[in-house]
Amino acid sequence: MELASSNVSIPYSAAQILEMEEFSNSLETSISKRHVENFLEGIRFWTWFELMEALKQCQKLFHSNGYLAILDKIMDEFIERLASPCAITSPYTCSSNRSSFKFSCDTSSIISFSEATWWFEHLLFLKIDLLENVIRKMIYNDFDHYVVSKFLFYYLNLSCDSASQDVKIETMKVVINLLSLLDNGSISCKDLFNLNRVTISLKIGKFCRNNIERLIGPILDQVTIDYLLLPSPIGKEHAYDVEFVLRVMKIFLLGGGSFELNLNRVKRVVRMMDLFLVEVAPDPHLQPCEFEELVMVLPDSVRETHDQLYLAMDMYLKVHAGIDVKEKMNICCTLNHEKLSPDILRHLTRNLVFPSETKPRAHVTRQSRMKTLLQENDHLKNFFDSMFGKSIKNIDVKEDVVEKIIYDGEEVKRFVELEGGTHLACVKKSGVHTMNNNIYLPKFCS
Repeated sequence: MELASSNVSIPYSAAQILEMEEFSNSLETSISKRHVENFLEGIRFWTWFELMEALKQCQKLFHSNGYLAILDKIMDEFIERLASPCAITSPYTCSSNRSSFKFSCDTSSIISFSEATWWFEHLLFLKIDLLENVIRKMIYNDFDHYVVSKFLFYYLNLSCDSASQDVKIETMKVVINLLSLLDNGSISCKDLFNLNRVTISLKIGKFCRNNIERLIGPILDQVTIDYLLLPSPIGKEHAYDVEFVLRVMKIFLLGGGSFELNLNRVKRVVRMMDLFLVEVAPDPHLQPCEFEELVMVLPDSVRETHDQLYLAMDMYLKVHAGIDVKEKMNICCTLNHEKLSPDILRHLTRNLVFPSETKPRAHVTRQSRMKTLLQENDHLKNFFDSMFGKSIKNIDVKEDVVEKIIYDGEEVKRFVELEGGTHLACVKKSGVHTMNNNIYLPKFCS
């Protein structure tokens, strides 16, 4: 038998199956084994296509034997070739006559033919069991995780085109498991959401869907609101899949240290979540307990403002006017009045759909009105700064004085306590009037 890259795996696997090392006293056996091993020592001189021929031959034997020692030798050489810079300039990398290819579950997704991915279509012949072996070998040898993830989506897209549903499901399961071995930042969020959509359509088991959600959670700050507006699963009347959003949000916030969270990442997710609340609030099938859970999935400390949250609550209460007072209270009690802008706070005080117990107290409203008034008359502060060379914001005033503001038409009066006594400062639109030639103005409320 003349040994070649296309048949060397046959005698090698035969020796493995028949345990020919036990018959080492046989001259014919020892010669045959030595010839095979000597031939494999020259594997580094094989061409790329000779490696592919040997890999195809291994695939035919792999199904029955499960493990082939020769496969490790071929894969080691294969990965070394891919990692080598000279592989990019190899003449065999230009054998394809296609200049572009698809790489994700979305068949409309096209990327340019790249030097880093020229080998993708060369491995489409791999069956799913051998594919898993090859990918694990790549990961073990520290192959670029980003490239590996692109290949998996490319393989999934093309191999599932004409496959039966059972083959598709099996392929999806293996690919999802392999993706879970990669780094969090190496997988495109668009590819993951496309993969999630396909798993739902194929009704793949909950375990695989959970794995996809664990991959989506750490990169939730990279997605936009459009990604979260997924249609509700079959059997649910909701407009959007709120349960999916809740699950990935909890994974993002409670990642258990598997990925790093920082303030900027959390802020992006908070803004997106507030937009999602506004989108789902008009859904008549969204139950109060579900809306409340969406509101409370983010702690109050991570929200800088509650304006968007108020708009979502206002919309929800108007659409769901029939819910009882207790349910309204559970929803509205999460609203932090101190994080509302003055305009929103004024709107809340006149809003009839909110329970009266959840509205701000009178002194809070007065403070808000004073803030607005001072903001509208900020030019007066600049005038005093330029005239007296003193910044108003540096003047110290006790906080309890804020509640002593008296509104009288166009005139604003304030009593200011000082160590030397009490003085009255009056600010009018027409000008500035003071007592004892001393001007005392309130500290700007922040």
